[in-house]
Amino acid sequence: MSHLMNTYARLPIAFSHGEGSWLTDTEGRRYLDALAGIAVNTLGHNHPTLVAAIAAQAGRILHSSNLYRIPQQEQLADKLATLAAMDEVFFCNSGCEANEAAIKLARLYGHQQGVDSPAIVVMEQAFHGRTMATLSATGNRKAQAGFEPLVSGFVRVRYNDLEAIQAIARSNKKIVAVMLEIVQGEGGVNIADVGFQRGLRALCDERDWLLICDEVQCGTGRTGRWFAFQHADVLPDVVTLAKGLGGGVPIGACLTAGKATGLFKPGNHGSTFGGNQLATTAALTTIAVIEKDRLIEHAVAVGGLIREGLAQALAGRKGVVDIRGQGLMIGIELDRPCGELVTRALAAGLLINVTADKVVRLLPPLTFSADEARELVSRLAKLIGDFLAA
Repeated sequence: MSHLMNTYARLPIAFSHGEGSWLTDTEGRRYLDALAGIAVNTLGHNHPTLVAAIAAQAGRILHSSNLYRIPQQEQLADKLATLAAMDEVFFCNSGCEANEAAIKLARLYGHQQGVDSPAIVVMEQAFHGRTMATLSATGNRKAQAGFEPLVSGFVRVRYNDLEAIQAIARSNKKIVAVMLEIVQGEGGVNIADVGFQRGLRALCDERDWLLICDEVQCGTGRTGRWFAFQHADVLPDVVTLAKGLGGGVPIGACLTAGKATGLFKPGNHGSTFGGNQLATTAALTTIAVIEKDRLIEHAVAVGGLIREGLAQALAGRKGVVDIRGQGLMIGIELDRPCGELVTRALAAGLLINVTADKVVRLLPPLTFSADEARELVSRLAKLIGDFLAA
């Protein structure tokens, strides 16, 4: 009997090592990894540059705490601020922590604006984390069930519905921010319309609200830009990052610009482990490899190859509702629950995920090759075809 808490419906497999886009289990069987640790292993597995950088840093210092300056943290903050056109960065350890920081920033901002009970507009089908505040902001009742009372101060609307938010703006004077995933990962790989994003930016400017973009899953080059908000040429006030930022080493970040900058002062927020030497070295190295190997452009090309290949292979197949995505963040929506495809794929030597009950989610490493993309299409199209024919 395991002493682990029963918080995951784990698949009956364990991996011993990996190389690039391939993982090998403890029985010696190889698997093509189209999930990348849920968008975490940006450079795939065992990338030599990242491994060497982590090993070298581990031999110097792992952690000293934020009571002291951390040069790597300062370098990473400068780099992220430049890439995102933002002003300040707070480092933590995960996506939910980054989103907690964003929520706290919004509330602090609201109180400074004279709003005694600040509220944040959030979206249906959103997923922002599992801490109490981020769970309350999340639009998934299954995840929330049993943890009531939830944290108050969130107003929920339909995704991509600007008119609904405009109506709230007219009736609710407590709103201080809007929190948006540019691409909803857990919600089914749903993409915010460019017009919706630009309309939100204009509304936030008009109402003096903060625009918060949760890019925990879709950031760090995954969609074919450094940040997904850049597709719409919109600059948020707050951006949150995690998952792929450290290439597999836990790190989160909350970035601010404009009126969100300068809100936190010493004592307002903090993190013991956040931005330590090991995590920031991993993130700096991951970003450097992305730049050197032009992996953002690569994500656009290979992601297009996967979507086009699947569209051709599944053309006319009854039961396929949609194939969508940006870069290497791809969803294949079916007309029925398809969770069993995960175990079928495992038997076929393929790692995938199903989210929102009916959406096959693909999040390959940014290093995924064209040949691996074709192999993925071949294996997955057959699996989906056989599943729909059953």
